Amino acid sequence: MIETLKNNPANNFFLLAGPCVIEGEEMAMEIAEKIVTITQKLQIPYVFKGSYRKANRSRLDSFTGIGDAKALKVLQKVSQTFHIPTVTDIHTAEEAEMAAEYVDILQIPAFLCRQTDLLIAAAKTGKVVNIKKGQFLSPAAMKFAADKVAEMGNHQVMLTERGTTFGYQDLIVDYRGIPEMQSFGFPVILDVTHSLQQPNQTAGVTGGMPQLIETIAKAGVATGVDGLFIETHQNPSVAKSDGANMLKLDLLEGLLTKLVRIREAIV
Repeated sequence: MIETLKNNPANNFFLLAGPCVIEGEEMAMEIAEKIVTITQKLQIPYVFKGSYRKANRSRLDSFTGIGDAKALKVLQKVSQTFHIPTVTDIHTAEEAEMAAEYVDILQIPAFLCRQTDLLIAAAKTGKVVNIKKGQFLSPAAMKFAADKVAEMGNHQVMLTERGTTFGYQDLIVDYRGIPEMQSFGFPVILDVTHSLQQPNQTAGVTGGMPQLIETIAKAGVATGVDGLFIETHQNPSVAKSDGANMLKLDLLEGLLTKLVRIREAIV
């Protein structure tokens, strides 16, 4: 699958995009249909993203999901309806096998990227494993996370940059890390929207700077990143998770059109 995503006829970056969390079947299908239409038009390989459960919310009363089985079945329906791969987060070794029955790519959250049992369990499913770089790790340290998967005989690994903690409430993207992680032999994705989070806000609700999504994405494509990760929602202001840093769905086509032009200019 990774080779198909990278070596596409248009020589474009690939895209992982969708809502932060599955809030229901209707919203997921609507988002997927819109993005499929856009990406087919622009010849961008597309993977639908949606978390079936959010296990790392700031507050106990935050929304975590509609139920594991129900959300995973929504992801499966998206895949079967639009003939596209899907990706979701897993949080424990036990979840790896369960989620692998429904999705094509298992994603390791940034905070868990050093969890050996989790990486091994994901590797053993035979699925593609996308490892997000911890906000606390250097790009060089991600080689060891990737090696844990590869040493299980699964070389279908992708690495995702999502910013590095700067102080208590900010993240900074160091674009030098993209070619450094690419040197390990795995495709590298830039998580545009999570890189703009402002965690640990006083109210216990994560903030964000969505006005800089285009800036971060343009720089990533210009740097030569293999893929982009963008969370999007019909109305981020009412999204049940990470609304403060998501891209409004209606803005996605305009953004991707600009990014494709940058890609064409550098290859």
